[in-house]
Amino acid sequence: MMNIKLRLIVMNFLQFAVWGAYLTSMGTYLAGVGLGSHIGLFYAMQGIVSLFMPAVLGIVADRWVPAQRLLSLSHLLASLFMAGAGYYGMTAGDAVSFPVLFAFYSMSVAFYMPTLALSNSVAYTALDRAGLDTIKAFPPIRTCGTIGFICSMWLVDLWGFQSNYMQFFVCAGWGILLAVYANTLPACPVSREAGGKKSLAEALGLKAFLLFRQRKMAIFFVFSMLLGVSLQITNGFANPFITSFSALPEYADTFGVQHANLLISLSQISETCCILLIPFFLSRFGIKKVMLIAMVAWVLRFGLFGLGNPGNGVWMFILSMIVYGVAFDFFNVSGSLFVDKETDVSVRSSAQGLFIIMTNGLGATIGTLSAQAVVNCFVDFNSAVPQVEGWSKAWFIFAAYALIVAILFAIVFKYKHVKE
Repeated sequence: MMNIKLRLIVMNFLQFAVWGAYLTSMGTYLAGVGLGSHIGLFYAMQGIVSLFMPAVLGIVADRWVPAQRLLSLSHLLASLFMAGAGYYGMTAGDAVSFPVLFAFYSMSVAFYMPTLALSNSVAYTALDRAGLDTIKAFPPIRTCGTIGFICSMWLVDLWGFQSNYMQFFVCAGWGILLAVYANTLPACPVSREAGGKKSLAEALGLKAFLLFRQRKMAIFFVFSMLLGVSLQITNGFANPFITSFSALPEYADTFGVQHANLLISLSQISETCCILLIPFFLSRFGIKKVMLIAMVAWVLRFGLFGLGNPGNGVWMFILSMIVYGVAFDFFNVSGSLFVDKETDVSVRSSAQGLFIIMTNGLGATIGTLSAQAVVNCFVDFNSAVPQVEGWSKAWFIFAAYALIVAILFAIVFKYKHVKE
């Protein structure tokens, strides 16, 4: 039993190390090669492919190819395309063409994003076959994924790669390592007969959209999308924002400017810790108040960025990183638990898929594209003049948006909580 847990811990560590190599630092590289106005498109692509690729590869894993084999193949293809992005960035230098780099990157994330679900499937299957309780055994394993994300962020930062193309090679290296390792994981069965009896709508989880007939669930999913708008904004723009202070002499040599990734990694550390608070808050306050806490935390997350600086105001940055754990976990994890509790077992998996579509798909895509439009209004990436003031205005707009969503949610969403 300990052996299978250790093997799954390694899988999760590598799974998220792949993502951590570039997710929080790619924006700084893009800004440095003249593609700052396109940062939102790169991050939006993750949401766009999340709308259909996980469902498509999920069907393949259910019917034809064992999940661990498909996990390996997907990581191999994602790594090759990411290595292509790195090689192109290396050879093009500062003359990087948006269409070429974006094409390599898009193909890479198209194969990476489905592996988030595939790795869960492999873990659940292995734990079930070992006779372990997945509810108790999986969370500590998944936590090691966040540790892998943090370690990868730190490596990219300490090796000096957060502002150049080398981060793509680090990502590809982790991915190839996992592609090889995945083939050693326990086999996952395919079910051709069961899969063949499902309609395409059932296989894609489209029947979960019938939940919109219930007013409570319809309102919840709509607000999940509205709050999902906030999910990827700081992943895309926090690093280029913090490093932009290098244009001001008094901040150029501060720790935050020199090691933005290390500073931002406090967000992931907070995320790991805040998961432990969810059972208490959900049982005591209920989903509505917990979601409101998450929304207020997003207001603070953005507002503190707008007010802080890497010098005497670095404490505001640190506080923003700490509240991120509440903002992210109290929304994502609590929302997922609410969907699990309020939906029938026959559509439970599809309902979870719908929650992901509304948040990480539609919400995150709309959010990153809208955030890019806001940032482009106030920040000139091609100017040598410090852009800190413009960045602050953008963060305040994001904070105002989160506040408006919180107020509307408090008024519109009706849910009576019974204390456990």
